[in-house]
Order: sequence, then C-alpha cells, then structure tokens
Amino acid sequence: MLKFHGSELVLNLNTSAAGIARVAILDSDFRPLDGYSLEDCDRIHTTNRIDRRVSWNGKSDLSSLPGRPVRLHFELRDLDLYGFQFRNP
Repeated sequence: MLKFHGSELVLNLNTSAAGIARVAILDSDFRPLDGYSLEDCDRIHTTNRIDRRVSWNGKSDLSSLPGRPVRLHFELRDLDLYGFQFRNP
C-alpha cells in the first residue's frame, strides 16, 4: 500500500502500436475505489511519454485521495513502464 501527495497520476512509458495501459486505484482490501476501476480508466495507447497523465472517465483529478492508503493495479500490454508519479499539475 502507498500514500501519495498530488492530484494526478502520470506514467513514464513507451508502447508499441498495439500497446495498452490502464490503472485502477484500489483500497486496502483490493477493491477498486468508486470511479477508479480498470473499466473506468481511459485507455492509454500508442505513446512514448515521460509524463502521460492517467484519467478515469475523462477526469484525472485525484485531489480527494492524497494521504489515503491505496494500492495500484496496472494492466499493461505490449509496453515498457519505466515509472509513475503522483504530482500537482
């Protein structure tokens, strides 16, 4: 589990043409937080970025979550994930 500060999640990744990434934010019991499931996550594809913002149903604001213990679940296909960071825009 982790606690973070910041209001958005950004990824450093490089995908192939068929690569896809999604991220879910889970509680301590491995249940997705409302609005932050894999299904809610907007797919990230065909990119090579050091600061690709993650969004869920078009929204990337995580300002209600900092300081709360969470887990991240990454769904990754045909890509390299080099890191992730929570930050303030």
